[in-house]
Amino acid sequence: MIKVTLKDGKILEVEKGKTILEIAKSISEGLARVATCAEVNGEVKDLRYELNEDCELNIHTFESDEIGKKPYWHTTAHILAQAVKRLYPNTQLGIGPAIENGFYYDFKVEKPLTEDDLTKIEEEMKKIIKEDLPLERSSLSREEAIKLMKEKNEKYKVQLIEELPEGEEISFYTQGEYVDLCAGPHLMSTGKVKAIKILSTSAAYWKGNQENDSMQRIYGISFPKASQLEEYLKLLEEAKQRDHRKIGKELELFMTHELVGSGLPLYLPNGATIRRILERYIVDKEIDLGYNHVYTPSLANVELYKTSGHWDHYKDDMFPVMKMDNEEMVLRPMNCPHHMLIFKSKTRSYRDMPIRIGELGHDFRYEASGNVCGLERVRAMCQNDAHLFVRPDQIKEEVGKVVGLILSVYKDFGFKDYTFRLSLRDKNDKKKYFDDDEMWENAESQLREILKELNINFYEAEGEAAFYGPKLDVQIKTALGHDVTISTCQLDFLLPRRFELSYVGEDNKDHTPVVIHRAILGTFDRFIAFLTEETKGAFPLWLSPLQVKILPITDEQNKYAEEIQEKLKDKKIRVEIDNSNEKIGYKIRKAQLEKVPYMLVLGAKEMEADAVAVRSRKDGDIGQMKIDKFISKIQEEIDTKSID
Repeated sequence: MIKVTLKDGKILEVEKGKTILEIAKSISEGLARVATCAEVNGEVKDLRYELNEDCELNIHTFESDEIGKKPYWHTTAHILAQAVKRLYPNTQLGIGPAIENGFYYDFKVEKPLTEDDLTKIEEEMKKIIKEDLPLERSSLSREEAIKLMKEKNEKYKVQLIEELPEGEEISFYTQGEYVDLCAGPHLMSTGKVKAIKILSTSAAYWKGNQENDSMQRIYGISFPKASQLEEYLKLLEEAKQRDHRKIGKELELFMTHELVGSGLPLYLPNGATIRRILERYIVDKEIDLGYNHVYTPSLANVELYKTSGHWDHYKDDMFPVMKMDNEEMVLRPMNCPHHMLIFKSKTRSYRDMPIRIGELGHDFRYEASGNVCGLERVRAMCQNDAHLFVRPDQIKEEVGKVVGLILSVYKDFGFKDYTFRLSLRDKNDKKKYFDDDEMWENAESQLREILKELNINFYEAEGEAAFYGPKLDVQIKTALGHDVTISTCQLDFLLPRRFELSYVGEDNKDHTPVVIHRAILGTFDRFIAFLTEETKGAFPLWLSPLQVKILPITDEQNKYAEEIQEKLKDKKIRVEIDNSNEKIGYKIRKAQLEKVPYMLVLGAKEMEADAVAVRSRKDGDIGQMKIDKFISKIQEEIDTKSID
């Protein structure tokens, strides 16, 4: 007998050699029906896995967490591949993993699969599910595995096998006539999958390398219940309507062009207006808090990043080196090394601290062309960046002020659904994180204690820290239910040492400062993408590119419209006149599609009364009012940053 400790601490005594599925059945038939995989001493295992020694066991289901969803979606990927092979036998298999939402499979096809083909594939998948084929796991030697895949004309699988390390177990899963190289885990049978949907198809390269063969990727999703699939498809449709690329095109916020390059958006006047307002907004807030802003070049000597340590940790994400005269220059990926040198430019006293250096810094990171996405993922970005150089006794107060600034900004934008995450290093990853256990333990414990003292509720996440130190990330829940990081506050004991920074202490001796890296809006590009999707382009009045549109009913009101426009412009209100020959109903609909917060309809009655008929994006027809009263109304909304 062996002892199996469950997640709740309960200990089961079971016969040696029992499978996880058998143990699940002994706990509950219901659990066995919905179980997808389990963790054995922290390692994810198949339900077929036999337990032969004392262990900790945590059984997962589709509903329990992401770990439980992966085998479900991975099995559905195999069902997809089996359906494709049945319908198009000469297709060659690439890879088919579970991903964050669903799965995909890459295929080398004889001719591109059409929408009609995808419909046939989905129907064949449903047949395979109905057949309830058991998935059986087996292992082969390297030679046997290569021979099997060559017999099946699966050259990409052969390549994968040849690349596996010597001694690695080479496992396969078989369902009916279909056999696939796979480590698992998988469900027990195809019938365990219920509701499925093929979502889309796209071009892909084998192993993501554009120098390799081109393949066709099919994306899909599956759920245990039809109602879950229906809800997910509604969410996808909502996501399409909120896509900042779609809205950005409709509202003329930004554009891209192949002559400029991937990941390099061009801000159009409307988008530039939003960005300019955001820049002024955050800089004004920072100046009020004692920040001093600087400008630093986007180009620097490679030695700067070797000194900071970024070269060792980020060079693969940087653009290639440019040799100029006797220097090797590179586009910078971040601003912190420049700010270190500004601090070091003169002698600092303990009385000078804290020193807060801010910058709207232009940075560059090499993103693969397949990863760039509108404003959300770009190659050239502008960061709301700052570095606070503090004495050790000032850390708590300054971190508190950063948190206060974050909360103030979130109040202005109406953000309410967010959480604080303490991002820590992965102790076992010596490549990603600077190898100094003492420094890390000091930094992590200090930041943890500060958050507790500030009464901030937070959770911890290993492997999410910066290479030089732990950080506080603010995770915002989007309208589509996704977690995104907007603001960060990072504690850094490393870079001050690498740049040999110092200040003269009260004892007249040199001391090393601590650096707090912080970004409130993150990058303006990603923040604008986030705001666009959250508001569906209906930006709050103070941020809207166009705040008021004047709509004269006939040409007779055009001169009056111009007088109203001048009054609004005098108050710095962004306004336009639609003096086209269209009917007023068309003008109103057009302004609504443009998401303009206020429309002023001008007819003969309004001219006679020296007034305007006000229509609100939010409330519809408000009625007639004097222009001065309207101006007072919207100025108050702008000043208080009122949120719809």
